[in-house]
Amino acid sequence: MKYFWVLGFVSLLLAGCARGFDLNWTEVVYDGEVAVGGPPLFVPLTLIQSAAAKGAVCLDGSLPGYHLHRGFGYGANSWLVQLEGGGWCSDIRMCLFRKKTRRGSSYYMEKQLQFTGILSNKPEENPDFYNWNRVKIRYCDGASFLGEGYNMAAGLFFRGQRIWLAAMEDLMSKGMRDANQALLTGCSAGGLAAIHHCDGFHALFPASTKIKCFADAGMFLDAVDVAGRRTLRSFFGGLVNLQGVSRNLPRTCTSHLNPTLCFFPQNVLSTVQTPLFLLNSAYDVWQLQESLASKAADPHGYWQDCNMNNAKCNTGQIQFLQGFRNQMLNCVEKFSLSSKNGLFINSCFAHCQSERQDTWFGNSSPAVSNKGIAKSVGDWYFDRSQVKIIDCPYPCDRTCHNLVFNGRH
Repeated sequence: MKYFWVLGFVSLLLAGCARGFDLNWTEVVYDGEVAVGGPPLFVPLTLIQSAAAKGAVCLDGSLPGYHLHRGFGYGANSWLVQLEGGGWCSDIRMCLFRKKTRRGSSYYMEKQLQFTGILSNKPEENPDFYNWNRVKIRYCDGASFLGEGYNMAAGLFFRGQRIWLAAMEDLMSKGMRDANQALLTGCSAGGLAAIHHCDGFHALFPASTKIKCFADAGMFLDAVDVAGRRTLRSFFGGLVNLQGVSRNLPRTCTSHLNPTLCFFPQNVLSTVQTPLFLLNSAYDVWQLQESLASKAADPHGYWQDCNMNNAKCNTGQIQFLQGFRNQMLNCVEKFSLSSKNGLFINSCFAHCQSERQDTWFGNSSPAVSNKGIAKSVGDWYFDRSQVKIIDCPYPCDRTCHNLVFNGRH
């Protein structure tokens, strides 16, 4: 039986700066199964005490942290590391606001988080990874764990790369160095980070360790918006310049492209040597609302209804979105040819499908040709089969858990 499940998101309100945040939506309604089975798992926050000496601090100078739930049984030597998402900040004003939130300071982080979806410890919710060591690294730098710099006047630390390194060192000391297999993953800004850090993660381990990476909703495209401008390219340009990201981008890309373009996953996929799986919606709602049809690009609200509910998109809007889908498919075409890589692109109006239980693994989870997301990722990771799944265009998929928004985003 289906229920309406209402998610209350903490609204990070900053007038005119919605693009600085991952999910700047106060209420989301979608039609899906309510997860069942056992009490919820809440995992405490661990601050990385050694990080301060390395200058590996959040935007406000506080210690970074993570949530770790130990594996057991045959999964005791396997590690899943998830990089938290949460948008970006591309100018001083946005970063100053952000440093007073959980996205920029550990002082505001939840002391414990519920682990669901790919982080669940229940086999009926997460059949392939439930008994692994599962880690969620908190995101408090605003540049997908890639920044390096400091703004003295504003008191802002741009230390994403150092946070990444400090977290890896701490986890290695807690047993990850002995892993026989590991998976680096992340959602949204964390998914983008998983792509950029994939080979660096692989390099931490001996050649005998099985290492793969999995990016959920991390394929942010350098797309033209409804006003004919490149909103996200402009935004990322400010981010890369402010936070000193260019030095941590692959030289194989920056040697021939502007660093801003090398922040976009589409321009670095070919440089990633480690096996990588991409999970993405062809109609990513974050990109629709904040890149393709943002308030700045759509000042008269022509796209307002479509942004809130895909069922209200008119024929012309759907045609525009089909062009966006085609661009995404073109960007991953060469990537998908490699036998080591995996792909699951469905035609849902969604964003991040591995963290939510209803979309990761459930009785009515999204599926393409009767194959769901968790099964697809597991089959790819464990080499049970190759996975190159691309859905038919909207509105053919009736298994989607499309996000519907209440109120102006």
